[in-house]
Amino acid sequence: MNDTTLYTPPTIWKWNKENGGRFASINRPIAGPTHDKELPVGRHPLQLYSLATPNGVKVTIMLEELLALKFSGAEYDAWLIRISEGDQFGSGFVDDNPNSKIPALMDRSSPKPIRVFESGAILLYLAEKFGAFLPTDAATRAECLSWLFWQMGSAPYLGGGFGHFYAYAPTKIEYAIDRFAMEVKRQLDVLDRRLSHSEYLAGADYTIADMAVWPWYGALVKGLVYGAGEFLQVQEYPHVQSWTDAIARRPAVQRGRKVNRAFGELSDQLHERHDAGDFDTKTQDKLGDSKTPAGG
Repeated sequence: MNDTTLYTPPTIWKWNKENGGRFASINRPIAGPTHDKELPVGRHPLQLYSLATPNGVKVTIMLEELLALKFSGAEYDAWLIRISEGDQFGSGFVDDNPNSKIPALMDRSSPKPIRVFESGAILLYLAEKFGAFLPTDAATRAECLSWLFWQMGSAPYLGGGFGHFYAYAPTKIEYAIDRFAMEVKRQLDVLDRRLSHSEYLAGADYTIADMAVWPWYGALVKGLVYGAGEFLQVQEYPHVQSWTDAIARRPAVQRGRKVNRAFGELSDQLHERHDAGDFDTKTQDKLGDSKTPAGG
């Protein structure tokens, strides 16, 4: 459907709280907390406050991969942040991430806790802290970081651009959907060309670049986000499909995508994660309550 309504921007923009579609209740043009709420702290060195969106899943996959390599210092507590209910605007969360976006990580392994926010920064921080999933030779490291930052720069066009206007905007605007669909297909072609001659994005080895890209573009080519698989003809990208399937078979990935998930199949929802055994005992199908966090 074409939007034929002519719009002339006013001289000065003003916030209209009634406008904004599905996410109007949590979008606002100012920063800072809306209410006082301290964050819980568990017993492990790493405290993660997140939700299993693509950005959140990047970090839980990384942590589970580190634990699979027997890095005991990578043990973590994962606390659920329900962004649809405004948890990200609590004072404690804003202290950890002034941008009020998930995920946020606090590293309490040293006397002075270190906060890390932005998913790409967290992946890089953990890779450097543990010396894993980040190549050490200069050329391959540069390739890895290039793809990591490619994802950070490209995903807003997929989520905030295409996803918003195709799936969430209150009005279907042909120009906006066409503009962002074209860009998303270009990005998929970039990935497909790279993966046609490289097993992983940085080369022969699985790295933080793959962990960053997979939750967004892997989900897209499997038709799991925005209901747009047919619209985008995602089967046209066979190398992205094969790469997606290979990563999905990794046990740490299968665990990581369940952490802080509060939607979908109950057996895939582990609202909070405080111990490796939680995967066997505290998913929502075992607790029988899809609303109550597993540790609460």
